[in-house]
Amino acid sequence: MNKFKKILLLCGSLFLFAGCSFPGLASNTDEDTIAITGGITTESQILGSVVSGMVEHYTDKQTTIINNLGTTNINHQAMLNGDAGISSTRYTGTDIASTLLLPPVLDPDEAMKVVQKEFKERYNQVWLPSYGFDNTYVFLVRKDTAEKYNLKTVSDLEAVADELVVGADRAWMTREGDGYDGFTEKYGFKFGSILPMQIGLVYDAVDAHRMDVVLGYSTDGRIASYDLVMLEDDKQFFPPYDASPVVNQELLDEVPELEDALNRLAGKIDTETMQKLNYESDNDLIEPSIVAEQFLEQHNYFEEDAK
Repeated sequence: MNKFKKILLLCGSLFLFAGCSFPGLASNTDEDTIAITGGITTESQILGSVVSGMVEHYTDKQTTIINNLGTTNINHQAMLNGDAGISSTRYTGTDIASTLLLPPVLDPDEAMKVVQKEFKERYNQVWLPSYGFDNTYVFLVRKDTAEKYNLKTVSDLEAVADELVVGADRAWMTREGDGYDGFTEKYGFKFGSILPMQIGLVYDAVDAHRMDVVLGYSTDGRIASYDLVMLEDDKQFFPPYDASPVVNQELLDEVPELEDALNRLAGKIDTETMQKLNYESDNDLIEPSIVAEQFLEQHNYFEEDAK
């Protein structure tokens, strides 16, 4: 492991406790460069590059992207510390539960109102309108598993919960509200064997028969790649996870044209489009930054949406 990766991992571990900053990366106070948080998923890295492209196209600022931030809390702390001015990929349901520590909100419009109000009042951050897709959690199985056990809904798992090995996102396993404890209360059963995993590994694990069921993301391109079956959340446990960028108000005051630039993305990336972009990277092995660049060029950086 190289020196930079060691530093990155160390910072990730200490972020919440010591306010660790990323050495050598521009912060929100850099007058020439805006730092943007991405993440560890293909989706967050694509959207980090989409935001970067829009910022550089419509302002005179340069950008740097901080990827490999493993959790929402670390991503959030980077914003609070001033290590970043824009968080490219935040989800309403996730931040309501893990950042705001509020009960789940099932209505998408109400969830958006909650995060916009609370982030402004608590953190002086602006939660911008959704890109246009809801990346909710979804339980996934191979076709052979679905046929063997006649699985169509999440409730169908109850009858075979002790027979199946389940893999789920580490963050989801311990999160209050919309995490595993909340799931077991809503659905009324627990899995006999459920293992915490990094979210990026669950698709390969179920495809390779190391897992029978995994909890993934509804916009992930690997669902199509591996021809996985999505089980219906028939009790509507999972709240909406509409995706948006979040910007520090201080940065918007300094660079007011940012808000117009990023608002051009509002409603422009629906679930099908996000799945396609993720598929291009995960299945066709195109770098997330290239996928983002091609997407923006295809749509001419949404210049027709001038306000």
